[in-house]
Amino acid sequence: MPQAVPLRGINEITYGGMGTTVEKRLESGLPDVRRRRLAGLGALVAGLVVAAVMSLAVGTRALSPAEVWHGLFAAPDPDQRLTEIRLIVQTVRVPRTVLAIVAGIALGVSGALIQGHTRNPIADTGLLGINTGASFAVVSVIALFGFTDPFQYVWFAFLGAAGAGAVVFGLASIGRGAGNPLTLALAGQGVTVFLLAMTTAVALSDQASLNALRFWNAGSVAGAGFDVIWPVTGFIVVGLVLALATLPAVNLLNLGDDVARGLGVNIALSRTVGIAAITLLAGAATAACGPIAFLGLMVAHVSRSITGPDYRWSVPYAGLLGALILLACDILGRVVARPGELQSGIVVALVGAPFFAVLVWRGKLKKA
Repeated sequence: MPQAVPLRGINEITYGGMGTTVEKRLESGLPDVRRRRLAGLGALVAGLVVAAVMSLAVGTRALSPAEVWHGLFAAPDPDQRLTEIRLIVQTVRVPRTVLAIVAGIALGVSGALIQGHTRNPIADTGLLGINTGASFAVVSVIALFGFTDPFQYVWFAFLGAAGAGAVVFGLASIGRGAGNPLTLALAGQGVTVFLLAMTTAVALSDQASLNALRFWNAGSVAGAGFDVIWPVTGFIVVGLVLALATLPAVNLLNLGDDVARGLGVNIALSRTVGIAAITLLAGAATAACGPIAFLGLMVAHVSRSITGPDYRWSVPYAGLLGALILLACDILGRVVARPGELQSGIVVALVGAPFFAVLVWRGKLKKA
């Protein structure tokens, strides 16, 4: 009789006799595992709420809880000091807090999802050329049209990111290795190197593009208003819906293409939907706040070390962790460099890299 085939801790399928039986492994412990995972999600949401309140209060000018409340909800006041507080809260800190949460969720989910679809534990959104596609689009439109307002070039950044993702996926879908994760990685690396060279060439030939690129490439959630945030959020919501729809298939794809195909998964359709979700999520977040390197890679591993290989849980964890870490790093960047501030993308790399290295050294990270 053939031996049982383990579904990586999720369930167990035993083939033999007159049919197929599916039995839950450690059935009596599953409710406890579910409760712990739900409690973990609740703790992350609570932590995110606390971080959001701190984000409204902390900055070059510290505000008390009463001042934050006034800035959020009080009617216009003739008092000059109260008017300044209201402007600080509503036009500066609320938009950057919302953008940090939205972009963090998008980058966290896309980081976990791309590792699942490529079965590559070191994959991140840069693998699809999304970051370099957005960078190339930004420097190109600044050099050609002289755009300086984020609302003007954010659309081109998104189109550049989406276009790069589409080209990589198209190249990976032709030839003998069509649909192979290795082919996708190689196509992504080739497009990334090409776009990086083109971006450098354009930036070096135009001073305005070089100046914009130096700031934009650092990655920051400051400076964008709701005229940028709301459209970007719309794309991210669509990406999240697609991501959630493909999670059951990702679990099966990680058993191998042959096994997934045998269990009824349409591999081409699942990967197409997954890559579309990743492109929408990472492309929109990168267009709004620049490339936040390393965040998606880090939270994908951390979430998987908490939840195990079930992407129905690890992807939501990665989204909430991404929002919490990006918001915390943005707050830290305002504190450590007063009266100026350090861009959140720089702080993510400075804080996250040592933490990630310690996790690797202690062997706490799980493979995709």
